[in-house]
Amino acid sequence: MRTLYKACLLGSTMMIGFSAPALAGHEGHAEHTGHSQGYHDHNAASSPVPLAVMGDHVHGKGDWMVSYSYSHMEMKGNRQGTDSISPQEIVTTITNPNAPPPTLRVVPTKMEMDMHMFGAMYGVTDKLTLMGMAMYMKNDMEHLTFQGMAGTTELGRFTTRSSGWGDTKLSGIYNVYTQDNIALNLSAGISAPTGSTKEEDDVLTPMNTRPTLRLPYAMQLGSGTWDALLGATYSGHKNQWNWGAQYKATIRMESENDQGYRLGNKHGITAWGGYKFTPSIGISGKIDAAYQGKIKGSDANITAPVQTANPDNYGGKTVDVGIGLHYTPQYHAFEGVEIAAEIGAPVYQNLNGVQMERDWNFGLRLRKSF
Repeated sequence: MRTLYKACLLGSTMMIGFSAPALAGHEGHAEHTGHSQGYHDHNAASSPVPLAVMGDHVHGKGDWMVSYSYSHMEMKGNRQGTDSISPQEIVTTITNPNAPPPTLRVVPTKMEMDMHMFGAMYGVTDKLTLMGMAMYMKNDMEHLTFQGMAGTTELGRFTTRSSGWGDTKLSGIYNVYTQDNIALNLSAGISAPTGSTKEEDDVLTPMNTRPTLRLPYAMQLGSGTWDALLGATYSGHKNQWNWGAQYKATIRMESENDQGYRLGNKHGITAWGGYKFTPSIGISGKIDAAYQGKIKGSDANITAPVQTANPDNYGGKTVDVGIGLHYTPQYHAFEGVEIAAEIGAPVYQNLNGVQMERDWNFGLRLRKSF
């Protein structure tokens, strides 16, 4: 009940804060005044914007947008801070704080993450848009197990998997300023803990047994906590060009989840630029800078001799770059449709403790406005 109360309180505050100025702005004016003042700009809505950027524009009153996005990310190899580290170095130099033996004996070597995201946006007024998103996730992590309590003799390899629905996100986007081709939007919402935090799979231990264990934090599907989603987006466009910057934050609203831990808070800034060669084809380029804190607390059921079982080996600072291709069909039957593809890679990683290093990512998006 305590977590539900927090969620309801935040949601009520968000809606009162957004709806009151929106309703006040319409008092004494003709219906759809916002369109005449440029709150909703179809040119901005069709500008090539990176896939991860949401909230760069609001929709007109009564307008809808539905979307499907797919993203794939690969991680390969390991890093300590900013330096690469081999599996042999990990098992001979890194201590294991969770359980015997004193050194790590299992090392992750590769991870693939696939995510299917389903979203919908609705214009409540010309200045306020509501947004909801659900996601289905699939994680695969390959491991190398070393034999016995010490040494670098390889015993074998195995893969763990988890899949299912992740956390569900509900947000509001409110346009606070529009002048000519420039807009400033604020967003606030909640992330509901609908993703599992109890995923299990078979593992290969240093003693050559194959028990079923609780998977480490990186393989779980949700945070297990109610989280606040905050953001601010500045965007502009002129002729074929568009640009912008967005700040996003995920703040954990509870001290711990039902398993005894909470993920670190996340802060990120994205800057981008886009250009439309024709009414149908455009490109976008972006740079992302992100910070995430360590995990607080721990799950007593996550105790394997692997680095991903240590809460201190999470979070850090990263900088990514990406480029996208955007296609808007100029046919009446496909009015309001946009198809986009994007590929990206990290250019800087300073990770807490020992973690897998990110390699590259790819995304697809299909959305329809009506």
